[in-house]
Amino acid sequence: MTQLNPRQREAVHYIDGPLLVLAGAGSGKTSVITRKIAYLVETCGIRARHIAAVTFTNKAAREMRERVGKLLGGSASEGLTVSTFHQLGLTIIRHERKSLGLKSGFSIFDAQDSQALIRDLLVQEHGAEGDKAPLIQQRISQWKNDGVMPEQAIAAGGSPADLLCAQAYRRYNRALRAYNALDFDDLILLPTQLFERSPEILERWQNRLHYLLVDEYQDTNASQYRLVRQLTGLRAGLTVVGDDDQSIYAWRGARPENLAELQVDFPGLKVIKLEQNYRSTARILKAANTLIANNSHVFEKSLWSELGHGEPLRAIRCADEQAEVDQVVAEILDHQLRKRTRLGDYAVLYRGNHQARLLELALQQQQVPYHMSGGTSFFARNEVKDIMAYLRLLQNENDDNAFLRIANVPRRKLGTATLESLGAVANTRHCSLIQAIGRAAEGEVPEAGLDRLREFRHWLEDRRRAAEGGAGIGAIRQLVRDIGYADWLEHISSSEDVAERRMANVDFLIDSLQRVMQEEQVALDEAISRLVLRDLLEQQEEEDAKDDRVQLMTLHAAKGLEFPHVYIIGMEENLLPHRVSIEDGQLEEERRLAYVGITRAQQTLTMSFAAKRRQFGDVLDCEPSRFIDELPADDLEWQGRADDSGDANEARGQETLAGLKSLFG
Repeated sequence: MTQLNPRQREAVHYIDGPLLVLAGAGSGKTSVITRKIAYLVETCGIRARHIAAVTFTNKAAREMRERVGKLLGGSASEGLTVSTFHQLGLTIIRHERKSLGLKSGFSIFDAQDSQALIRDLLVQEHGAEGDKAPLIQQRISQWKNDGVMPEQAIAAGGSPADLLCAQAYRRYNRALRAYNALDFDDLILLPTQLFERSPEILERWQNRLHYLLVDEYQDTNASQYRLVRQLTGLRAGLTVVGDDDQSIYAWRGARPENLAELQVDFPGLKVIKLEQNYRSTARILKAANTLIANNSHVFEKSLWSELGHGEPLRAIRCADEQAEVDQVVAEILDHQLRKRTRLGDYAVLYRGNHQARLLELALQQQQVPYHMSGGTSFFARNEVKDIMAYLRLLQNENDDNAFLRIANVPRRKLGTATLESLGAVANTRHCSLIQAIGRAAEGEVPEAGLDRLREFRHWLEDRRRAAEGGAGIGAIRQLVRDIGYADWLEHISSSEDVAERRMANVDFLIDSLQRVMQEEQVALDEAISRLVLRDLLEQQEEEDAKDDRVQLMTLHAAKGLEFPHVYIIGMEENLLPHRVSIEDGQLEEERRLAYVGITRAQQTLTMSFAAKRRQFGDVLDCEPSRFIDELPADDLEWQGRADDSGDANEARGQETLAGLKSLFG
């Protein structure tokens, strides 16, 4: 889209105060943000280094940065900040490290690291409570997102379970500080706390950022909103873009009500609605508008399109879940044959990943290539996490989680008794495990084990000195050779091919580290930190598949994407909307999720449901989703229901025959 429509143009040019751009699905919001950045620089005379654009994913930030670069060109975009919220938070923390009481080389814990630490703390203090770690981690994350500190959580009281979570939160935070580490949520929480207690530091950052643009504002949590409010200050140079109808991340702490709170915190807020959709047919948009009208709204909007009326939406009733996936696969192959389309034009969306199992088998049986989003992250692979743990220890010797991961990788004959004894010394001396090796008195740690630990520590110090002395990537490659990691992979892998693939991942990791150092002109320790943060963010997103394959993904993963032909399977009560969400009073969030699914479709939309579905060994009767009933009946074509006429099916059959005749002459 090269030309802006009147509403988009108004949003780009408005700089007289804070602005909310209420941007419906497919309405060109990225164009508005990038054009506005260019307008601020070229017309308003604001230097790029005084502008920050913030979004939620690396992918969105990269796209935005590239588009702004093309618009501005040359040196005009130098110093511009285009980043995720967490990257911005990390930038602030690095600049204000001393004020936050952090030492250089601090670590960033990912979700697995955090959960492992919580589990260890629970086992140490409560015996068999380690299995509660995932639940407690989630609760701690919620507290941090809401700006609630451990003392506040403890003071709030509640049930014994609440108190256990709050006490674990306090102990967990103390451990993080002892390890000179942060978790993902701290990257937003710590800057907001610092700004609250240090007005002079806040003023310095407000003077640095004259204009702030925020994408996907409906996905902000309480801490992120607080950070936006703080950075904006009295200057009120703020544009936020969002859509309350696409807020589907409540489980991550997202608060769509943040859009409404803007009117309270910024009384002069101007609201501009982008309602013209450049993605979907009128029928698809009518269905989406009709569905979402059942939710309560602070801001009303109605999407429209100039792309034509389009084909009717289809609802298919299938006998069971196997018949459902067979039907969908057959339909995709049939449609591709008739229309001569790409397999990559088709997406199958579902509420939960478990729904994809039968679908995968059906596609495999028909030899249909597919790509399923949500596979194992590169950084989640064991071999990559192993080497990353070594790198983290080079950066921060107090990273106990990293040490525990690789203490016996490869095997160093360090038994459980040795490591437990070392842990006791660390607790007694209030130091890290690495430091405890040097502080252990005679008899506190088994002698043979202590000798091995000291040898490991000396070797690690040598590697650290080599890395700091300018050896850089060479030191990392030597480290991998020193530990005999390739031989270790051969020993533990199921085959030579598997071992080779895993070692190739290690080589790719080191090459990536080198590329970060070269492209971003940073030292090794900084490159390691950036790579860790990048992984934390990319664990939450999935890059588009480049080749021609049917796309399989959850409705959550589909947000921000579009496909010519969309199938939504499992449109049943207790699946969509999900039973837990119904019980928890989250029906509106589920309706927004269905809305997101519908608005991914450009040309055709097909929804299917099963009359019976097997769950936990039982065959259950299923009811079609209430969301199908909420769609406009005159735009809906039924198949498989007792009252459908069959005329549409016959027409499709004739169309298929005609396609075959034309194909084979």
